[in-house]
Amino acid sequence: MSDTADKTREPSTEPRRLDRRQFLASMIAAPLVSRIALFDVACRKPGAESRAPHSSRDHIVVVGAGAFGGWTALALLRAGARVTLVDAWGAGNSRATSGGETRVIRAVYHGEPLYSQMVARALVLWREEEQRWQRQVFFPIGALWMCAGDDSYVRPSIPPMNAVGLPIEELTPDDARRRYPQMGFDGVRTVFFEPRAGYLLARLSCELVRETFVREGGEYKIALVRPGAPTGARMSSLVLSDGSSLDADQFVFACGPWMGQLFPDVIGRRIVATRQEAFFFGTPAGSTQYEPGTLPAWVHISDRIVYGIPGNERRGMKVADDSAGEEVNPTTLDRAASVTGLANARRILRERFPGLADAPLVESRVCQYEASSDGNYLIDRHPALANVWLVGGGSGHGFKMGPALGEHVAALVQGRATVHTLFAYGRMRPRP
Repeated sequence: MSDTADKTREPSTEPRRLDRRQFLASMIAAPLVSRIALFDVACRKPGAESRAPHSSRDHIVVVGAGAFGGWTALALLRAGARVTLVDAWGAGNSRATSGGETRVIRAVYHGEPLYSQMVARALVLWREEEQRWQRQVFFPIGALWMCAGDDSYVRPSIPPMNAVGLPIEELTPDDARRRYPQMGFDGVRTVFFEPRAGYLLARLSCELVRETFVREGGEYKIALVRPGAPTGARMSSLVLSDGSSLDADQFVFACGPWMGQLFPDVIGRRIVATRQEAFFFGTPAGSTQYEPGTLPAWVHISDRIVYGIPGNERRGMKVADDSAGEEVNPTTLDRAASVTGLANARRILRERFPGLADAPLVESRVCQYEASSDGNYLIDRHPALANVWLVGGGSGHGFKMGPALGEHVAALVQGRATVHTLFAYGRMRPRP
């Protein structure tokens, strides 16, 4: 995708409409609206209105057009603010953590209720936006969790998931083998199936959010930024790469792995970029047994956590290691995959998909996580600047939360919500 095009113009291609089967799938979770403990409501200030007054026209600049920044900018715009969204290379670009084709969306979260609530809310918002876009970006194919030993990441998630109306089913390995005969379950002790999970189209979603933001009246800029000199306890402007400045009343920095570079004193090593590799293996010609829907997304938990997604916009079977890699500079990172990473991916492929043991590698991708020191997000005010908000630390699991997280950040910025202790700046400790 080229960054030389005019980013404020709408594409001329006609969007693909949802067919009847896709529309029905998108409505499966409609009852969630009335049953879930909505994340934004749970964090709202007592007595606060659900939307800001439309007379409020504070100018708010959001830095970063990925999943966190793009959805935040759109939510602020819809809440009545004047918003400028800025990104160095464009929404969903190849260096961005939100780039690439696909991301898993699931509600299994080691028993943390807040994350299950956020996913439930995000599922509602993803479906609402699909209807506006008339474009499918969420594919509810389910997620299969395979635990070789300890299943304490999955099992404690069952009560909080049930509390927000998201089911999860425990299977025996033999049950799973009968359901998915193309998979191997040797060495697997427990299996869980999450039927309302699936995958999202990542790069496309970022661009659709950007297009929607511009169409609804937001201003979008391609520029590298650095914080301007503060005046007392406030920031008044940003300095852009063309030498100009951008003034605003409030600023939201959702700049992913670049957060520590922009705020070395405040963030530093509380959030670091780590190298992550994903591999795509070709499936047999004419075969449908490795297609989305025939197979779910899957997660294998052993000494490492490895996950995969079938299909990937016709890129084959995705296999990726979720363990944090070496620390990197996201701007200068050479994005050629490693021999070691490929060998590890092939080992899992042989174990779990014997029919793909000799499948050719058709694509690979090197991206990054912006890993916080404890794996939780940072969603809080800058400790020294009253009109600056820091939103990051996606840690490899943030993309799916984008709509719910953006809604919450908008409420924080406009004074309609309070910071949750799990995401507070004060709980973060620098890495050694």
